[in-house]
Amino acid sequence: MNMRIVKSRVNYLFIALFAISLVSCHNRKHENSTSLTGWSSKDKISRGFSDGTNYKGQQTPPGMVLIEGGTFTMGHVQDDVLFDWNTTPVDMQVRSFYMDETEVTNSEYLFYLEWLSQVYPSSEEQNKHIYKSALPDTLVWRHTLGANELLTENYLRHPSYADYPVVGVSWLQATNYCKWRSNIIAEKVLMDKGILNDIYSDDSLKVDGNNHFDIATYLVNPYALYEGDSSAYKKGLPVARKKGQERASRDEFSGRHVKISDGIVPTKFRLPSEAEWEYAAKAYVENREYNNIRGRKKYAWSGKYTRNKSTKFKGDQMANFKQGRGDYSGVAGWSNDGGDITMPIRSYDPNAYGLYDMSGNVAEWVSDVYRPIIDTDANDFNYYRGNVFTKPMIDEEGKVVIVDYETLEYDTLTNGKIIPKDLPGSVKYIPITKRDAYMRNNYEKSYNIDTRDGDLASTKLYDKDEDELAVKPRMYNSPITPSNIGESGLRIQEYDDQVRTTLISNESRVYKGGSWKDREFWLDPAQRRHLPEYMATSFIGFRCATDKLGPMTYDKRKRTTEKIR
Repeated sequence: MNMRIVKSRVNYLFIALFAISLVSCHNRKHENSTSLTGWSSKDKISRGFSDGTNYKGQQTPPGMVLIEGGTFTMGHVQDDVLFDWNTTPVDMQVRSFYMDETEVTNSEYLFYLEWLSQVYPSSEEQNKHIYKSALPDTLVWRHTLGANELLTENYLRHPSYADYPVVGVSWLQATNYCKWRSNIIAEKVLMDKGILNDIYSDDSLKVDGNNHFDIATYLVNPYALYEGDSSAYKKGLPVARKKGQERASRDEFSGRHVKISDGIVPTKFRLPSEAEWEYAAKAYVENREYNNIRGRKKYAWSGKYTRNKSTKFKGDQMANFKQGRGDYSGVAGWSNDGGDITMPIRSYDPNAYGLYDMSGNVAEWVSDVYRPIIDTDANDFNYYRGNVFTKPMIDEEGKVVIVDYETLEYDTLTNGKIIPKDLPGSVKYIPITKRDAYMRNNYEKSYNIDTRDGDLASTKLYDKDEDELAVKPRMYNSPITPSNIGESGLRIQEYDDQVRTTLISNESRVYKGGSWKDREFWLDPAQRRHLPEYMATSFIGFRCATDKLGPMTYDKRKRTTEKIR
């Protein structure tokens, strides 16, 4: 009787294992096919179709950390001594994104300058404004009653300051650095993947002017780069060889070029939005208790004081800022913060997200155009003010226009500096038209910087059309720069002779965080200030951000942030 029971159980176990194996095989077969078509990955590749099953997920960009998105109260300050309604608390949702651990340093920015000097040498007349337009303003260290000339000569280039945050950079210059970083990282990725040759060490190719790597140009037409010289590329991504097709030679390009669908090209870099920067700086994740946030945070670190409470470093300052009148560092031999001006990156502990100097050292540019009020009635999801929607320019032959020296255009800024609108070798973008936005329910025009706060709909002439008016009414009485341009292309420098009541304009950009030159009040990441996008100071730097693609986190069962300190 017992033997029969054992035998019966063995039979049942065998049947169960057999059924599991069949289900497993079925699942494996299902994973290798598309349920809507029945085509497996192998089938698609063998017939010359692309397949994205080799995608392993987005890689963390170099020097960045993942900021897991969520909801928070933006503009929630603990002290508001100015009472200017500039930081009205609003609830905001921020998407996950990557952000630099530190500000961009002098050494990193010098690499950018050196690249520009090699690709666009100033000795050539056609390049004379390109390199110069990227140079930081080292004269920001000067003061009419200060002996700071040493800093104007050494801060940017001397190796003693290599790991110090770059300053004297305008918002426009910081934005252009982000564009260049997008290209230089994508170029390195394609070289590491064996798709692009090491063009910097290849004697047959010269990286100059139009002939440099631009990721947007590459995705549009790889052979628009390097004057169509295919020797810039290696074999490319492998493709199935058709029956009877001859095998390509060893150095011949025999595959295909990279597409966005391959997941190889990294996302573009940019300045963080104001909402992103404040969310990352506050790092409310360390105040999280289950699904709630307990208490408010005044600084990037936990607590309401600027001094360290730990036993080992008790009394030390947690950031680099101005202690009081005539006191930027503290008493010699017992320094309060260790820096009279800026300090090297990572001089202080990071916040809960692993970001350094989000309070103090230097304030930082963010991408938003400044307005006194954050309009969450219009949008409470990933808020950003500054959108100008564009599209690639198409020529008469139906091809995307690539900027060259003949089509290169320059802008003359309010302060008289001349900057290129685009670099040679990049895709030419133009604003979208009303026809492009016809009958859309999410946007109506290209220029959306002053939407609901400065545009025609914000004035008493809301019922008019801009095309009907000779002069557009102005909501903010900000300074106007005369548009007199001389024959040489230089602006005839004249000051506005009218009485103005505000500096708020469509060229005013937000900068966040306190600096070595600021008092404790400005260390609160929720505080806001603004400056024209073409101006630079000795206390404003920047860091880059980029988007997180796919899910908010890598694994919803694991935390993506660092441990609470």
